[in-house]
Parts: sequence; C-alpha cells; structure tokens
Amino acid sequence: MADLGYLALILALAVAVYSLVVALFGVKSGDRRLEESAKGGILAVAILVSVASLALVNLLVKSDFSVLYVYQYTSRSLPLFYKLSAFWAGNSGSLLLWALVLTIYAAIVAYSQRHRHDKSLPYVNIILLINTVFFLFALTFLANPFERTPVPVSDGYGLNPMLQNPGMVIHPITIFLGYVGFAVPFAFAMAALITKQTGDEWIKVTRRWSVIAWMFLSLGNLYGAQWAYVELGWGGFWAWDPVENASFIPWLTATAFIHSVMIQERKDMLKVWNMALIIITYLLTLFGTWLVRSGVMTSVHAFGTSDIGNFFLGFMALMTFASIGLLLFRMDSLKDGREFEGYLSRESSFLLNNLLLVGGAFAVFWGTIFPLVSQLVRGVTVTVGPPFFNQVAGPILLAMMLLMAICPLIAWRRASLAKTLRSCMWPLIISIPAGVLIYLTSGDSRLWPPFAFTVLIFVGLTHLKEFIAGVRIRHQLTKESWLTALWRLVSKNRRRYGGYLVHLGVVLISLAVVGTMGYQTDITKTVHIGDTIEIEGYTLTYQGLREKPEGTNVVVYADMPVTKN
Repeated sequence: MADLGYLALILALAVAVYSLVVALFGVKSGDRRLEESAKGGILAVAILVSVASLALVNLLVKSDFSVLYVYQYTSRSLPLFYKLSAFWAGNSGSLLLWALVLTIYAAIVAYSQRHRHDKSLPYVNIILLINTVFFLFALTFLANPFERTPVPVSDGYGLNPMLQNPGMVIHPITIFLGYVGFAVPFAFAMAALITKQTGDEWIKVTRRWSVIAWMFLSLGNLYGAQWAYVELGWGGFWAWDPVENASFIPWLTATAFIHSVMIQERKDMLKVWNMALIIITYLLTLFGTWLVRSGVMTSVHAFGTSDIGNFFLGFMALMTFASIGLLLFRMDSLKDGREFEGYLSRESSFLLNNLLLVGGAFAVFWGTIFPLVSQLVRGVTVTVGPPFFNQVAGPILLAMMLLMAICPLIAWRRASLAKTLRSCMWPLIISIPAGVLIYLTSGDSRLWPPFAFTVLIFVGLTHLKEFIAGVRIRHQLTKESWLTALWRLVSKNRRRYGGYLVHLGVVLISLAVVGTMGYQTDITKTVHIGDTIEIEGYTLTYQGLREKPEGTNVVVYADMPVTKN
C-alpha cells in the first residue's frame, strides 16, 4: 500500500507538470485541444492525490509500522478516531492534506459550468497548477509520507496526548480548507491582471470562493482556540502563539477583502486595493505554512526544523515577486471609475474598516516576526509577549467595533450627519446607561472595560435595529406574520443580513474577550495539601495530585474542590 501511495504521488507530479506545460502552450497558441488536455490532467491529478491519501489512511488504520509516518504518529492502542486524525498530525501528512484540498479545488474550478466560457480560466488553471506542482514536488522529494522505517518495529511512538482532542481533529481540516481556498480568488485575480480584465467580473466569479474560504478559516481559528482552552489552559482564546497568529493574520486581511470588494462591485472603486488585499492574503497563507515547518519559531504547533522550510521560503519569495510585479505592470488598467464623494459615507466607512483590519494584521504580523528580525539585526532573540499584542490589538478592535455599529446606518455616496445621529439615538440611549451600570456594579475603578462593553452593546443594538426595521416594513407591506417576515427578509437579502449575523457573532466573541481581559483575576500561590486559595468569594481547597489512566496515557491532575459560602 505504501508503494501504491508513493507511485500515485510520482504520477500526480508527472501529470501536473505535463498539464502545466500543455496549458502554457495552449494559452500561447490558442489551441483549445491543449487547454482541454490540461483540464483533463487537473482532474487526473486530483484522482491520483486522492488515491495517495486513501493509501495513507489505510496504512494508519491498519497500523502498518513499516511506514515511518505511521510509526511516528500512531500506536496499536490509539483509538481509530485519532488514527484517522494522525493523517495531518505530522509535516508530510499535513502537506498531503494541503495537496488533496488544492487539487480538488482546482478540479472544481476547471470543470465548473460557471467558469466554462471565462477567457481567463486557462490562466487560472496555470496558476493553480504552479501551486500544485510545488506541493507535489515537496511531497515526493522532501517530505514523503510513505517513507519506510529503517528497522522493523512492533509498535508505534503514538500520537501526542495534547492532540488527542476532538477540537484538534477538526481544527487542521478547517484551517487548510480556508488556507487553500484563498488560492482560488488569488488565481482569478492574477488571471484578470494577465488578461487585462480588471473590472468586477473576477470578483463576482470568486465571491463564493472567498466567503467559503473565510468561513472555514474562521471555524479553524475558533476550533483552535477551543482546543487551546481545553488542552493548554490559555483562558478561552489563544495567548498570541506565533502559529496561531499566522492563521489569524490572513483572517484579518481576508475580512478586509470581503468588505472591500463590495465597494468595487457597487461603485467601481478600490481596484488596486482589492488586488493588493487578495495577494497579501494568499501570501500570508503561505507564510503560515512556512512558519509551522521552518522551525524558526517555538510553538506547540510547529513541526520542528526541516529542509522544507527553506523550500517554502523560496516559493513564497517567487510568488511575492511575481504577483507584485504583475500588479505594478498592470497598474494602468486598474484605474477607479469613481471617487469618494464625501467623508461621511458608507464607502468611506468601508475604507476605514479596511485600514483598521490591515493595521491590526500588520501589528500582529510585526509582533510575530519581531524575534526573527531581532535575531537577524542584533544576533539576540527578543521575544514579544501577550502584553504587546493586547495593547496594540485592543484599541484597534474597539475602533473596529465602533465603526461596525455606525456603518450600517450611514448612506451610500454622501450621508447627513444629523440623520446618522438620529439613527443612532435609541441604541445610544440604552447602551450608555448599561455601561454606567456595569461600571458601578463591577467594583473596578478602570474605565476601559465598561467603555468597551458600552461600545459592544451599541453595536449589537444597531444591528438588531436593522433587523427590527426591516421586519416591520415587510410586515406592513405584505401583511405577513412577524416570523414569516423575518425569515423572508433574511432569505431574500442573504448578503446584507448574513453579514449582520456575522457581525453579531463577532460582537459575542468581543464580549468574551473584553470580559476575560477586563475582569479576570489571577492569583499565584504555592500550596500544600489542605491549603486553600480565596479568590473573588470562591474557596479552592488543594487536596493533592491524582492520577488516572486514559488509554495508554496517565493523566496527572490537581484535585481542587471549589466552594462558595
């Protein structure tokens, strides 16, 4: 089975190279037969990579320890559920998962009816094939998941106990579906530049791809945060771990992109900005993949030092120079059709939203790579801790929330300040007293937590106001019941109200962040058996360390009953 898997990878690489060459000749000569042959090759590559993936799954399930990867990440006693998750537990397996998702996405794009008559599709196929060849080359020659063990073994090393958690089964899949998904809009954007079709057509074609990739990246970050809370005790969300940052940064730029393309669709503006955003998002997904595999950062997620890190760095540099060079070369075809008509307008608020998101992404990126920069410049690694990220990201988050509250109430083109303030009136009337009440009852003299809660309550109320206003108008016009009016309002305006639902989800996350950061209490104390810890009216009694078996693992934990009054 291992030989079959490796043979499938070799054939996949060969067919991918063939498809890339044929696609290039097809584009140059205009020969449709060559383009169709390249499409057939893309489908064949997806099938071959699927065969290789099934072969690895079979080896993991059967505990074939003659394969080094199976030995390193499974054992005979490991439950079947986690044997399957071992597929992406290591470097080579996770690369195979990446290649599997990429080739399936590429096949869907190539054979999609919607894209069939798109003149830029051959170029899209070429760009996706370049990515495919890169990953298959890495799998075949640098990180072979079917490598044999040097000596016979009777049992495997087993899976890291911290990875034996349902959250860590879902987290990598969703992250990869998000990471790889952004290769598709990137490919369409580059194809639009090559063919000089730089209107909003490529945005319309890739909108669904962008939203789906963003959704999976969002889920990946949330599942990762849940896993970290359970396994590492990070307090409900990550403590700015470098690898977690690497998946959060492209989420910020992708969020900016999804908002910004709406302006180009509606107003024929921000063309250069949108191209830059999708290029940056794509490059950041490569950066995150490189960070995990390079060994340059210390993280619970990193795979350790390997030669593949330099290979990734080279590919990332190549794609950076190629995409930015193409953008600069085609700047003349990216002129905006309109200009901003007023500082107070929805277009301006969207642009400010973008600047805050990109500013937040840059701040987190700089804090993440600063140890590398300090090592290169001074020869000393200077670590940047959570306080830096909290102080920088906190105000940006709060400003973004405030803008999120006001943006739905602002008109397009040019808005009236008086009318906008009137729209904000009753959310303000409720949120300000609520913030004052939080301040008075918290017993805390700091102003920023109740102020943050006031802003978040204001955001929630402005969005609820939009739902209430829409339902009321529809109910009056159609005489439908209130629930029917709500359902049809949302279902017939999915983009608008779907966006509002996402905003309410972000509000809930922000409430949790502010509550944890603003009102948590930390106590560090050395205790002996029988000693107690008093904290916020609760009493924790330390009754000693305990052990319990969990499969082949032994869990050591502190027995600390919690009482109040």
